[in-house]
Amino acid sequence: MKVGLYFGTFNPIHVGHMIIANYMADYTDLDEVWLVVTPQNPLKSKNTLLKDSHRLALVREAVYDNIKLKASDIEFGMSKPNYTSHTLVHLMERYPEHEFSLIMGEDNLRTFHKWFNHEVILKKHNIYVYPRVLTPQEKLGQDRHDIDRVESLKTEKRIVFCNEAPVMRVSSSFIRQAIKNKKDVRYLLTETVFKYVDEMNFYK
Repeated sequence: MKVGLYFGTFNPIHVGHMIIANYMADYTDLDEVWLVVTPQNPLKSKNTLLKDSHRLALVREAVYDNIKLKASDIEFGMSKPNYTSHTLVHLMERYPEHEFSLIMGEDNLRTFHKWFNHEVILKKHNIYVYPRVLTPQEKLGQDRHDIDRVESLKTEKRIVFCNEAPVMRVSSSFIRQAIKNKKDVRYLLTETVFKYVDEMNFYK
């Protein structure tokens, strides 16, 4: 089975995440997408980051009715600091029957060359890339070399550019701030996630 791995803190998981995950699971040759919740680094504690168990619960709430999407806590028990290449090795050992690929935004692809063991990852795994809507500030901060690097990767066989994937310019930080300011975010979260966040008084 072909499994796409979509990593994130998901703090909280929102409709933008779900649109990408669903697109990859339903519009590409991937059979399933696993949303891998990134654990909190104990050395870089942030007050705005919910506990690992809560963020995992939110992802489970978001994907509960889609058999092609799974919540994964595979990194919770791994040593820190952890690298994606280590997670991939661990997954291949645990699920040798699956073929694992990465899912990332084009902004992450620009800095992929800085990842630990990035050559090994690209040799063994496909990467599905979705377009990223940049803010004006992000556009100004773009590095010309990083942009050229992405262009050079478009001929790489293991990189699949999903240019038709619908994307939204919505962020978890925007949602957290909106909740703090008592704004309505019900349409930025799935119904079950909104209910969970509201009942638990998260981000208030």
